[in-house]
Amino acid sequence: MAGSKGALDGIFVLDLSRILAGPTCTQLLGDLGATVIKVEHPGTRGDDTRGWGPNYALDRDGNRTDLSAYFMAANRNKKSVALDIATPEGQAILHRMVTRADVVVENFKPGGLKKYGLDHATLRARHPGLVYCSISGFGQDGPNSARPGYDLMAQGFGGIMSITGEPDGAPMKVGVGIADVMCGMYAAIGILAALRHRDATGEGQHIDLALVDSAMAWLVNEGTNFLTSNTLPERRGNAHPNIVPYDAFECADGHILLAVGNDAQFARFCDTVGLAQEDRFSTNLRRIENRTALMAEIAPVLRNRQKAELLERLQAAGVPCGPINTISEALESSQAKARGAVVEIPAGDVAGGLVRLLGNPLKMSATPVRYDRPPPRFGQDTDEIIAEFGGDLLQD
Repeated sequence: MAGSKGALDGIFVLDLSRILAGPTCTQLLGDLGATVIKVEHPGTRGDDTRGWGPNYALDRDGNRTDLSAYFMAANRNKKSVALDIATPEGQAILHRMVTRADVVVENFKPGGLKKYGLDHATLRARHPGLVYCSISGFGQDGPNSARPGYDLMAQGFGGIMSITGEPDGAPMKVGVGIADVMCGMYAAIGILAALRHRDATGEGQHIDLALVDSAMAWLVNEGTNFLTSNTLPERRGNAHPNIVPYDAFECADGHILLAVGNDAQFARFCDTVGLAQEDRFSTNLRRIENRTALMAEIAPVLRNRQKAELLERLQAAGVPCGPINTISEALESSQAKARGAVVEIPAGDVAGGLVRLLGNPLKMSATPVRYDRPPPRFGQDTDEIIAEFGGDLLQD
């Protein structure tokens, strides 16, 4: 919503990150009204994900741009400056930018920015109010701190892959880079908390955030299941370790989802589909203990029913259920349209004059999220930023 005042209006974020976790964080801050300047290396033509096709926005002549779908997913509401931080000139410009910055976000290897004088310790001495967020695979310390971090490795190391997939199949990663995305969300939360502390005390701080740390933190109930019982959770496919029935079920023309969360819902489910209510299934604990037997009872009852008719009857009875949508069905649904799940942002140099992106899910009554800027072309704002922060440093 262009023109409205964002919750983070006046906050300046210097984005030294790339790929997904850091850019997800800074995009969230930009959506909330912060000014975000993304620094990209001229020698590599910018963020790695600009080259992660195969899907790209096309220009008006039908040629591929450097706006890959992957890059666009995490880089709206930012300006892009092409700057080589290995050069004295580039470092000088960045140091001038830091003097005005409220937040720095970086995902270099731990210690990688020290040689440029852009590490937290150096900048804190000069700018004690700075909020500095470091994102890495394993954190700034610990035995694995020097190891690179990618989403796949974080999902594997953090444990989520061990419980994802069919019981007799291989461990599976989640279909999107969820370790990166959740790490970016934790980073945004930490930055907001640090800004509040800064506003109250004048004191900035260092946020040290690791993909693996956040991946283990969002093991949630399965992590605490293990800590409570010392028993390793199992892969259950679509089933739930603590609720039964909570799974995907085959119908005559596809599959539906059931999420029966309490005993009253289960009783209504049985009445709706004509399943006998047996004592061995009367409580959730008994259903967990007799999971295999219950699933064997439910499967033939549902297998010959039509999906639409079954969903309609179950929903009318107040039984939690739903379809398994394709991405097309999800994003083109009436619910998605009503809630703004897809946004169109003007982008004058691409075919059609706009890009279609996933919307921010936050619905804020006083300071709604903003979609002021499409994902930037590589270095498109370099001249403007150089003129503002270092024109005198780069004179021929």
